[in-house]
This record gives sequence, C-alpha cells and structure tokens, in this order.
Amino acid sequence: MAAEAAKLQAAEAAAAAGGQPAEAAGAAEVPTDAADVTAEPEGSEPAVEGVTDAGVADAVEEPEDGPADLDDAAVSEPEPEPEPVTAPVADPDPVPASAPAPAAAVVAEPAADAERPVRERERPAREPVRLARVPVAYDPAAVEAARSVLAEGGAPAELAEPAVAALGERAAQALREDPWQVLALPGVRVEHADGFARALLGGECGPDDERRVQALVVWLLERAAEQGHTALESSVLRAALEKQSVSGAEEGLSAAIAEGRVLVFQDTEDVPGKPAAADEGDEGPPVRLLLGLDRYALAEESLADGLDRLLKTFEGDGLDWESAAAATSSPSAAALVRAAAVSGLVTHTGGEAARAEPTALVAAARELGLRAYAAAYTAEGRRRLAAHLGDDTAVTVAGLLSGQEGPGREADGSLALDVLAVLDAPQLDVELAATLVEAVPDGARLVLSGDPGVLWSTGPGRAFADLLAAKTCPQVASRTPDFGPIGELVSGIGIGELAAVEAPDKEVVIVPVRDPREAVHRTVQLVADSVPRVIGVAAAETQVITPGHGGAVGTQVLNAALKERLNPGPGRFGGFDPGDRVVYAPEPGLTLPGTVLSADPEGLHLDCAGIPVLVPRDEVAALRHGWAMTAQQAAGLRWPAVVVVLPGDAVQALTRAWVYTAFGRGERHLSVVQGADQALAQAVAGIPAKDRTTRLRSVLREQATAE
Repeated sequence: MAAEAAKLQAAEAAAAAGGQPAEAAGAAEVPTDAADVTAEPEGSEPAVEGVTDAGVADAVEEPEDGPADLDDAAVSEPEPEPEPVTAPVADPDPVPASAPAPAAAVVAEPAADAERPVRERERPAREPVRLARVPVAYDPAAVEAARSVLAEGGAPAELAEPAVAALGERAAQALREDPWQVLALPGVRVEHADGFARALLGGECGPDDERRVQALVVWLLERAAEQGHTALESSVLRAALEKQSVSGAEEGLSAAIAEGRVLVFQDTEDVPGKPAAADEGDEGPPVRLLLGLDRYALAEESLADGLDRLLKTFEGDGLDWESAAAATSSPSAAALVRAAAVSGLVTHTGGEAARAEPTALVAAARELGLRAYAAAYTAEGRRRLAAHLGDDTAVTVAGLLSGQEGPGREADGSLALDVLAVLDAPQLDVELAATLVEAVPDGARLVLSGDPGVLWSTGPGRAFADLLAAKTCPQVASRTPDFGPIGELVSGIGIGELAAVEAPDKEVVIVPVRDPREAVHRTVQLVADSVPRVIGVAAAETQVITPGHGGAVGTQVLNAALKERLNPGPGRFGGFDPGDRVVYAPEPGLTLPGTVLSADPEGLHLDCAGIPVLVPRDEVAALRHGWAMTAQQAAGLRWPAVVVVLPGDAVQALTRAWVYTAFGRGERHLSVVQGADQALAQAVAGIPAKDRTTRLRSVLREQATAE
C-alpha cells in the first residue's frame, strides 16, 4: 500500500513545488471488540445523516436566528445555549449527491452547446504531469481461466484480473481448491465468499471448514489494517470468528498459525495490571497474545532495526554545532540543533509555528557544510519549506525516495545526505516509514518532526507516536506557540479544552444550525459570500471540511450544493466542468486537490496549484469534487480560510484528533457550522484518538533493553 502510494506521489512531486496533495479519506472507528473488526474500513468514512441541535456553550457563537454573515457574527462572548432539539430534523429538500459519470464518458470534448458557452481556461504551456498507474499485462489464458471459475461460482467476471493479480497465474486452480480465497479480492465480503464456495463445493463446505476459517483470519487482519492496526489480540480475533459462525475459533487460529498464514507475538505493552517486575520474585506485567500478517510484522521490525542502526552508527563530526545553535532565532530551534549535534536520531514535536525549527536545523547544517535536506509529506508542505530553504533543499518524501527530488543515491543504494529532517511524520504509515529509514545511510542524522495531535496516517501503524512512546532517542518538544485566535483555539483543543477565544477580526466564528438543510445553506453562504466579503478570502481559497462522505451533510451533498452556487454546469466531462474543484484519489492515503481546466481524448486536464496535471480517462472515476473534503484528506494541508461542518449525528466520528486536525487547517479564518451541540466539547475533552494495536513500541523497547 505504501509503496503504491509513494509511486503515485512521486509522479506528482516530479513537476515542482506547489501541488497540494492531501491524505485520503479519513479513519473510521478503531475496533474495540470483536464486532468492530468487521466494521467499515478506515478509507470509507461514516455517513452523516442528520443534524439535531445547534449551539456550543464553550465556543464563540453567531446569533442563531441571524444569517451566516460574518459582519454580524459574535466573535468573543458565547451566547446562551438554545433548547435542544430531541429528534433529528429531516431535510425536506435534499441536495442530490455529486457523483461523476463513468470514465468512458471522457473521450473527447463534445461540441459546444450554442445556448451555453463552455468556460475553458487557457491550458498551461508546461507539459502536464501524467498521474496514471503503470499498466500491468496479465497472461490472457490465466485471466480467462479465472473468469471461468468465477462465473461457475456466480462471481462477477470483472474480478478475473484482480484474481490473477492477487493469487498469481494459477488463480483458477487456487479458487477451485479453496473458494474462500476470493476474500482476497477487492470488495468481496464474507457472505459473497460463502455463496461462491457453496456454488463450487456444494454440500462439502460448512462454516467450520478449515479453508474458510484460515481465509477469514487473514481477511479480518486485512480489514483491521485498513483501520490502522498492524496486529490484533487473539481474543478479538476469536470473538470475530465466532461472529462469523465459526464454532472452533481456537482450533482455527492454531491452524492458521501452523500453516504460516499469520504470525503470533507476545506483547506486554498497554496491558492493564501490575507494572513491570521490580525484582526476580515478581511475576511482571501480564502478557497479551497478538496475531498479525507477516507484511506488517516485517515492516515494524524493519523500521525498529533501522532506527536502532542510526543510533548505533552515529559518531559525530566535530563541527561547531554550539555556534550554529546560538545563531538560531528561538530557544526551541537551538534545542533541536543541539540534540541533533549529538545523536543520529531525534524526534521533534510542535504545532504549525514549530515547523520553522527543523527548517532552521537544516539551514544550520548546510552552513556547516553538510548535505542537509528537509522532506515534507505533501507537495504543498514542500512548497512552504522551499520558501525558506530553496527548491534544491526542500523535497517530498515520495520524491526523495524515487530519486526525482533531492540528492539521489550513493553506490550502496543509500541516500546521498548527512542530515534529513522529515516534517509531517505522523502521516507516515509503518511501511513508508520503514522504507524511508532504510534509505538513510549509516552515520547520518535523521530528525522526525510532527504534530502529535493530528490524525494518524491513513495506512496501518502509528510509527511516530510509537517512537515517541518508546523514548529510545532524544526528544525535543517545541515551546513555540501557534499565534492568533486560531492558534489559541487549536492549542487548547490539543490539551482537551474547548474554550472561547477573543477574535477581534473575526478569525473564528461559530455558526449554529438546527438541521441538515440549514447546515448546507449556511456552508454555501459562508464560502460563496460571507468569507470573501468580510474576511477577503476568495471562495477558491476556502476549504470545507466535514466528517464523512455520505449522508445529508457529507462531502457529496456539500460538493453538489457548492458546485451549483459556484460553478454550475452539466458535468460535460465525465461528470465535471471546467472550473470545478476536484480531488484526485487513486490510492488510499494519496489525494491531490486541483481545478478542472478542460478535457480531450487523453483525459481531464487539471491545474493543481500551478502544476498542470493530466488524469487519463480511465482514471477519471477516481476523481471527486473537492470544495468539501474530510479531515483525513485535509491533513498536512492548509488554506487561508476553512469552514468546518459538524452535523449532529457525527458524534461517533468526532475525536480530539479529528477536531484538532480540522480546526487547524485554516491560516487566517475558521468558521464552524455547528450542529453537534455538546458532543463537540465532550469529544475534545474525553476522546484523544481512536487507538490502534501495533507492536513497534514493544520492539523498540526490547531492542533498548537488550543492549
């Protein structure tokens, strides 16, 4: 997953700084019991169906009966909370969802409608970046054989190529011998696999069939990985198997372990009970049994080995780091320089303003004659770094690993650098983090920097959080605050407090709403009229963020309403018109915001913050309208103005990390369309983040204690 996303990000990064990729769809709830293991994966955010009450007692409010007009909005003193509405209010006039037409519709530009002139923008002169997957050719005979078996079992013929990709050229034989292997194919659920098996095996199959149980174990672990876990407790897996009518769950797990389908680990982290043994007579903490797939187990162990290697191979260089630290502009930047002077691995935490500190470190290292680079997760982050360090020093993680940016590789395959500062470290999933660390040469300095309060990576793991918790390397916590009312509000959220802030220039405005219809209306009014008129930020620079894609106030409905107001049109090019804001999401964890310019037989032409991008016509189905997106998609990005929509039934999706991430995307202005009532304050105070089961912290600590 991480490797595929890195390839696609590298294609974007090749053009130059200025793009604004965002993360893919946001995280769904992490399973806390067996029933949750089969919940919707992280990439599909919860639907948002209705809104109940309006009002936040602890935040700044606009008068409930007034328009969503920033001229009249209260910005300093909260108003009394209105009486709650006890039942959701249905939207009598729902806005149709925004869904693009099939990609096949984009084959050429049709003749212009005489009654409606087509708004075409001048196409950039630069050769566009072509964002497309590398085509893979499969053996036609193998595909045809798989198609035949799938048809015999009543499965769609379209699964033939995915079957060969997942199971190899003997996919047909594998499916016939073990029909439940169809669970490895995209979109296949357990009931589908059971029906497929019955069609092929008849009465020979049953719920306790060993093949079924082993396939279910792998499938459950893959679904857990989509929600961020790299392993699951054996008790959780047993309960999940029982939910799927498996009576011999314990025997099934033992068989899966014996067959090598899953790996088993003993872990003593995060287990309620006694602390670690004080002497040999104590029993020590209880041990939990974790099961995981080898893919993620190897990634965590490889990452731990790489981090340990950087600590052990560092020897120092005798340069005048103290003078470099004294020349920095803040005490926190000086502390980071001093920490990096004496260690090959350093972690650095802080908010948006603290990003200047790893930047200062890289600049200081360059002044000392070292090959130093700063890497951001997104191209928009790289653009901000380049404004201070220059295009040659600022890179993206994907561009660095692909060789399209930065110093390139040494003869041994390692990166040709001495110092690497990686910003947005929380966005690195465990596989991408392992790949990056493996590429850093022995003796080099690696600084992993990020805001621990934001949402974690879309992919599995929590590499940065686990490294911080393990405490196996120097850590520098920035004391540089984020300034202004938005910075004050977000800083409070980070410690679990949702307090009123003084916003004399309307930097923060709360707009209470009662129902979905009003939420959509107020959001459109803010983006199209109030924010441009009062704040001076154009609609094109204002981003809407909401908890989910579906429902009455999800991204689909909001994008349809915003398109109707800001860029109405028939969707002539695969559901899109010139001027539409879009997000391109070819893989989970990789989204690229842009604006549609035009279409031709090759596909859609986009302008992504000044970078011309061509989306091939067979990839147009991956496009979605982008006036509104989720917080997970927005992580790592910033806009001059942000409108966050909090519908009443989004309570289950809200966590402190979600609110922190969403509210922190605005640079100059934040409007909150608030229908979640007290659930917002409760989420900020009581739910820091939805936990993930991982092994990295334990592996790091085991390495440290073994020395």
